[in-house]
Amino acid sequence: MIFEHEIPSGSRLYFGRSARIKREIETVAGETLEALGYEEIVTPIFSYHQHESFDNLKPLVRLNDAMNHEVTLRADSTVDVVRIVTKRLGRSMESRKWFYIQPTVTFPTREQYQVGAEVIDGTFAEVANTTIRILDALSIKPILQLANIRIPHLLNEKYGISLELLRSTNIEMILKTDLPWIDQLVRLHSVEELSDLSAFPEDISRELEEIRKAASQIEYERVVVSPLYYAKMRYYKSLTFKMFEENTLLAMGGTYVVDGTEAAGFALYTDECIANKMSRE
Repeated sequence: MIFEHEIPSGSRLYFGRSARIKREIETVAGETLEALGYEEIVTPIFSYHQHESFDNLKPLVRLNDAMNHEVTLRADSTVDVVRIVTKRLGRSMESRKWFYIQPTVTFPTREQYQVGAEVIDGTFAEVANTTIRILDALSIKPILQLANIRIPHLLNEKYGISLELLRSTNIEMILKTDLPWIDQLVRLHSVEELSDLSAFPEDISRELEEIRKAASQIEYERVVVSPLYYAKMRYYKSLTFKMFEENTLLAMGGTYVVDGTEAAGFALYTDECIANKMSRE
């Protein structure tokens, strides 16, 4: 039996204190991004292209339009923002920096409010430093984890390590591979440890150096590296970052390619930031 006051599991309700904090987060983020030259965009909640963002299509909530074409509810904002900006607004808008404050919806009834931004031809350091600036304005100082998606792809394609092992971070099985340097790669944790990469083959060393260079351009103290991290989003191709407090993911982003357009972006997870601030008030 469903009572009149019940809401579906995974959906969001804000009232009193949580509603106030949500408004604060969105206001601070919006003002910070506008001050940095970002334009705001609100994309349709219906999309034809969400399947291109996910390896696993199960999270997509599917519907049909008036012509019986399949559409899905917005489960990710990045692909739609880049496509709309470059293909629909491209000739009429000069801005290359866009931000949005809107929810995503995934199967069966999960809402996730986000503050996100995409920068056409943007750099990794630009979006990482912007995310740090917003969280600093909110008095949230999580750990910043840097990774490079090219490393797990190399481990899979050239060195025979299954992407499933990397997705699940199965360290025990990864260490059993017959690679003399794998133990050292697994144990890399700090930026300082990237100063000497002589133990690694040239291709792995080159991608680790990209992480080191990115770290040198980021103004933050609480930084760790995670060379084995593998993101499930299809469009990430190289550098990525995650910001988390304990086991809670507060933000993530990186560089990517959508339809040949190179860009960089991030998403700040509003609901997790609300919980973080409520726990400290």
